Amino acid sequence: MNQKSPELTARVRNFSVQLSPTPRGARLARLLATEQLRSWGLPLDPARLLVAELANNAADHGRVPGRDFRLTLYVVGDTLRIEVTDTRGQELPRPQHPSPDAESGRGLLLVEALAHRWGVTEGRFPRKTVWAELPCAPPEPAF
Repeated sequence: MNQKSPELTARVRNFSVQLSPTPRGARLARLLATEQLRSWGLPLDPARLLVAELANNAADHGRVPGRDFRLTLYVVGDTLRIEVTDTRGQELPRPQHPSPDAESGRGLLLVEALAHRWGVTEGRFPRKTVWAELPCAPPEPAF
């Protein structure tokens, strides 16, 4: 019988969900991520802030009628990776420096400030994935 060691099983976790590219879908992404992080015993912040920002961007800028976005969370070792994949691959995100009185446009600056690393991976057209990584304590083994 081929069994994975408990140490390896406890150190690799993932969660993925497909959501509508709407404000409601973005809120649901944050709520589901919060509950998943809680169930893994990981700190909620700043991860849920990153999820909220990336999901809001997918709903605002990555929206294509009839196409959903995907939220994926991975924990491998001591790293949490947050991925949001949408179907607007031709529009790659770039941090902007809005004027002080602008009401929006600071989202990726927030991601840049909170994440250990972040970036964009182009997928099979028309997909792109915006991801952010955070260091975290390895999840406790489930017994």
